[in-house]
Amino acid sequence: MAEPSRTTGHLTRLFTTLRSPFRGLTTPSLPTAVPGDIALVTGATSGIGRATAQTLVGLGFRVIGTSRNPASLRSTADTPDGVTLVPLDLGDPESVAALPGELARVGAGPGQDPVTVLVNNAGESQSGPLEELPGDALDRLFRINVTGQVGVTQHLLPAMREQGRGRIVFVGSMLGSFPLAHRGSYGASKAAVKAFAFSARRELRPFGIGVSVMEPGAIDTGISQRRTVYIDRTGPYAAEFDTMLNRLDANERNGVPAGKVAAVIAEAATTDRPRALYATGSGAAVAYPASRLLPRDVLHGLVARRHGI
Repeated sequence: MAEPSRTTGHLTRLFTTLRSPFRGLTTPSLPTAVPGDIALVTGATSGIGRATAQTLVGLGFRVIGTSRNPASLRSTADTPDGVTLVPLDLGDPESVAALPGELARVGAGPGQDPVTVLVNNAGESQSGPLEELPGDALDRLFRINVTGQVGVTQHLLPAMREQGRGRIVFVGSMLGSFPLAHRGSYGASKAAVKAFAFSARRELRPFGIGVSVMEPGAIDTGISQRRTVYIDRTGPYAAEFDTMLNRLDANERNGVPAGKVAAVIAEAATTDRPRALYATGSGAAVAYPASRLLPRDVLHGLVARRHGI
């Protein structure tokens, strides 16, 4: 009877030896967001933002959403049910600076209930070849997709630290991990956000704050109608650009619904061990493992082929 015990002891010591180099490196259990907490979702009137706001309302959160101009919404039908809207234009530094006051106006300011969950969703989608991208358009893209989101996060972090818990989810894009020709500016902005998020994840862990990135692939949100496009129709890139854009639009029309992305965002906001990176759509379950195995040129070629170029 002694032999099984001896074997078990050997296995236990082996497991401990293998595990010890990784101790402290994996995600610890963090305080969770719970129903009744305040969640702020930027860009909450359409697409992923709207679906996320509605999902969080359904889970019992008090949801505040942002819109560039809530007063311009055509009817109450344009406002997600159960969501309080405040104005925010990420491309306008003054609007970002005014956000704490807007939150205080609806009961989420100093001395009031703090925002516990932040979903940085609002952004701009941009397409164009490197040579033809206007400098002012690039500046605006990065104000909206990067520095504006960082500014919003900076406003909310002190209260999260003070209460010892919080969740931040940055909505990125698979293009931040899998670059595509003529979408370099957009992919670069999403890669920048991911770098901020991964760095902050380690910085904020001691304060009970979890940070995650959600990278959607092709999602059926109608974003193709809102994408900014920069292309010289008489220039050398026009033909390939149009091929890429047509395939991109088709992929998005056949993409996964925004509600599926929202469900993953809600998981990141409520689980006690939020992952650094979540992804869905565009074969994400295969694409990310493949990216660790395939040569970089082959991977980029597959991304281009998926978009007809």
